[in-house]
Amino acid sequence: MTWKAAIDGQQCMASGMCAGIAPDLFVLDGPHARPLQEEIPEDEAALDAADSCPAMAILIRDGEKVVGPRP
Repeated sequence: MTWKAAIDGQQCMASGMCAGIAPDLFVLDGPHARPLQEEIPEDEAALDAADSCPAMAILIRDGEKVVGPRP
């Protein structure tokens, strides 16, 4: 199974938290971070990255359901 990862470029402040927590899933790319791939494996690190983003710019979806950041 896979999830879809997206980063809102308008919200992202390039703190690098996501790339530090999940370097195999996210990378800093210029003034913003981005997922290395749109579809990612179901991985706790992706949820940790979404939860840790200071700008709350990361969205992880399982189909239409938002699974990250966690409430």
